[in-house]
Amino acid sequence: MDLSIYLEMIFGSLWYLIPFFVFIAIIKSAWFKGVLGEWMVNLLFKLFLDKSKYQVIKNVTLPTGDGTTQIDHIIVSQFGVFVVETKNMKGWIFGNENQKLWTQKIFKHTSKFQNPLHQNYKHTKTLEACLDVDSEHIFSVIIFIGDSTFKTPMPENVTFARGGVEYIKSKTDIVFTTEQVTAFIEQIESGRLQPSIKTNIEHIRHVREIVSNKSSVKTCSKCGADMVLRKSTKGKNAGNEFWGCGAFPKCRNTVTA
Repeated sequence: MDLSIYLEMIFGSLWYLIPFFVFIAIIKSAWFKGVLGEWMVNLLFKLFLDKSKYQVIKNVTLPTGDGTTQIDHIIVSQFGVFVVETKNMKGWIFGNENQKLWTQKIFKHTSKFQNPLHQNYKHTKTLEACLDVDSEHIFSVIIFIGDSTFKTPMPENVTFARGGVEYIKSKTDIVFTTEQVTAFIEQIESGRLQPSIKTNIEHIRHVREIVSNKSSVKTCSKCGADMVLRKSTKGKNAGNEFWGCGAFPKCRNTVTA
């Protein structure tokens, strides 16, 4: 029996499902979720921020001393410069300002991700150097999009959707002139790398190198701070090395080396 005929019939009738499966794979990818989150936040700014007061610049890649840093949104205004990091996530979110890694829990599945405040710190420092302005006039804003819930107290600049807009609007002191705002926008536009596939690939490679380097760093299972290799000086374990929490004495967690 020639099975090739039947196989051709099966594939011939199912070929149209291939684009469907490709589409499903794309919308479930981390890349698509990131793009969708940034698009939703961009729409949020268009609807609820006055264009005459706030200038939004999206998807900015800036060169740094060790590679590049990519900023989702920069908002320039007379009230300060706002650096926005978007997270499109679902589930329960656990973390605090000092932890290097935060936790995402979806039913029984638990995963770790980089503290977005730490992630955005590099963005703000890069922009601070680029614009040559005081750090007190640059604000880090973390906006979560998606069906997620904070299960631990968060700083006021870590919020959901409209909360991010309200945080930006809460800064009402005028610290820059209109001329300075215009100059900042020109500096950002002239200093950013040209948006392209090559720029994105090089940035992703740089991020993967950072993640790889950090993977060897131990974190405290109780508070999330970095563990430090120490040596006992007293007792029966004198001379032996152990991992102690870097937040000591607030956290006294230890692990045998």
